[in-house]
Amino acid sequence: MKLTDHPNILRLYDVWETSTELYLVLEYVQGGELFEHICNNGRLEADEGARYFQQIISAVEYFHRFDIAHRDLKPENILLDQDGNVKIADFGMATLQAAGSLLTSSCGSPHYAAPEIIVEGATYDGAAADVWSCGVVLYAMLVGTLPFDDPDLEVMFEMIKAVDYVLPPDIDPFAQDLISKMLVRMSESASQYPP
Repeated sequence: MKLTDHPNILRLYDVWETSTELYLVLEYVQGGELFEHICNNGRLEADEGARYFQQIISAVEYFHRFDIAHRDLKPENILLDQDGNVKIADFGMATLQAAGSLLTSSCGSPHYAAPEIIVEGATYDGAAADVWSCGVVLYAMLVGTLPFDDPDLEVMFEMIKAVDYVLPPDIDPFAQDLISKMLVRMSESASQYPP
């Protein structure tokens, strides 16, 4: 990650390791999490959500070019700087995925996980799983709630596997269309992401 250089990815300056500790020297971002911003202000206006989303997608497309799958994209891992610009953070679940290979490890945050990630023994494309998570993030920004949520984790997993969510009718039609194209099981889409 030290080699990545994108304005919307949290910069890793250095790594120090001792026999018992690992230290990461990271860029300081003082604006807080996108999650806090949504909790404090409610759903975002369409123009603000679009601006953040464009920056998120720009960063995701950038690290996908290096065959890096983040696998834990969520508002808690998206920081805002003092100017309100996005910084993708927390690459702790990230992995390199060679072209043509599939991943098998179940990881990330359940509310944002693609159906293939939560099905035991399933394989998945990391980039496509990130696209799914971005769709959930866009929904959260524009609606102010999560598309898949239930206190019972098994019920929530069934909602995710069935892609069972409701978009409020007052959401911009373009955003509705985009979300519906991102929240698609990988087996139902030949390509989630243009080459």
